[in-house]
Amino acid sequence: MRRARNMRPNIVSEAGLPTRMNQWWESIPFLTSAVVVVCGVIYLVCLLVGYDSFAEVCFLPSAVVSRFQVYRIYTSILFHGSLLHVLFNMMALVPLGSELERIMGSVRLLYVIILLATSNAIFHVLIALLGAHNPVLTDDYLMNECAIGFSGVLFSMIVIETSLSGVQSRSVFGLFNVPAKWYAFFLLVVFQLLMQNVSLLGHLCGILSGFAYTYGLFNFLIPGTTFYSSIESSSWLSSCVRRPKFIVCTGGNPSGYIPTHTSQNSTSGLLSGNIWRNLSSLMPQREVSTQSTEDSRFPGRGRALGSGQGQTASRLQSDSNLQERLLEDSSPNSTLVSSTPSNTHQLSEGRHSADSVATATGVPPHQGAVVSEEGITKLASMGFDRTQVEVALAAADGNLNVAVEILMSQQS
Repeated sequence: MRRARNMRPNIVSEAGLPTRMNQWWESIPFLTSAVVVVCGVIYLVCLLVGYDSFAEVCFLPSAVVSRFQVYRIYTSILFHGSLLHVLFNMMALVPLGSELERIMGSVRLLYVIILLATSNAIFHVLIALLGAHNPVLTDDYLMNECAIGFSGVLFSMIVIETSLSGVQSRSVFGLFNVPAKWYAFFLLVVFQLLMQNVSLLGHLCGILSGFAYTYGLFNFLIPGTTFYSSIESSSWLSSCVRRPKFIVCTGGNPSGYIPTHTSQNSTSGLLSGNIWRNLSSLMPQREVSTQSTEDSRFPGRGRALGSGQGQTASRLQSDSNLQERLLEDSSPNSTLVSSTPSNTHQLSEGRHSADSVATATGVPPHQGAVVSEEGITKLASMGFDRTQVEVALAAADGNLNVAVEILMSQQS
């Protein structure tokens, strides 16, 4: 059946694309969308005014070393040479930046981007100097290479995001899978083969910076949480913090911080803490459960569901093992546990063996192991055998609760 010609068009389908675009843009966090806007506006302005003197803003190692033009470290990541250049970089930034910003927070991610851009430039200059002044093969090409674009930082973010994801392998454009730790290097080779005028050294330095960050080599440069909180609470940033897309540092996922700062409550500053604490953060440390940290608002110790049963079972098993050792030491024929009064002498021998076991473990004999008549009477009145009660109390060092658990475990 055909639709009548005078029927009104489908308003929902016409408004679908703008609505979806608006929802997609609103889902991008604050800093990631800000970087996309800044890079896009800079490219449009350069396009409108006809500015193409990228040699003045690109990263040029010879200019940085000889004329100390360090501003090129940061201007080079904001300028792009073509529409495809800025389009591809921003399309790659949106998923990477959004994921990292939700984990780290907006201010923390901004600091990490600045740190990665700086470390990329340092690696770039060092490798260029090594290529120009090595005694084997001297080449000034790397010193005079002019690099622009955000792709160097993107390669660093790829390494960090891959490390955060914890996956073992990643797909390269859906064609084949590679080990996760080699994923960035495969992308480096693919882009170098498929595209022209691609800075191999700039991308390689981005990968090196990403691995340096994930392995904790920049720990001494990463401030504590108070540094980011002081920035977020400043008056000049209040208008940005109030925006729904802004993600505060304390609202991120602490398990995703790579690397984790050794002291989250340290004073603000780049070199907060002493030298030993910064160096110790580079060493592998034993993971501490988050349940051990006690919240002042909820005093007490938390316990996961089902954990009490596992702890009780393990304690019962250890007490049963201790009782078995006492029985074996006191009577080789295992005739100590008996309801006949003729085994009183063997019971005293069992106590003597328990004292010897306590002495061997460094516990003074009869410290808590002397069974009180009152405790024996209480447990015997509950229906337990008196001889078993005495052995259980000796194994439990006089603790009635533990003795009851031992007796219950024997009956079960």
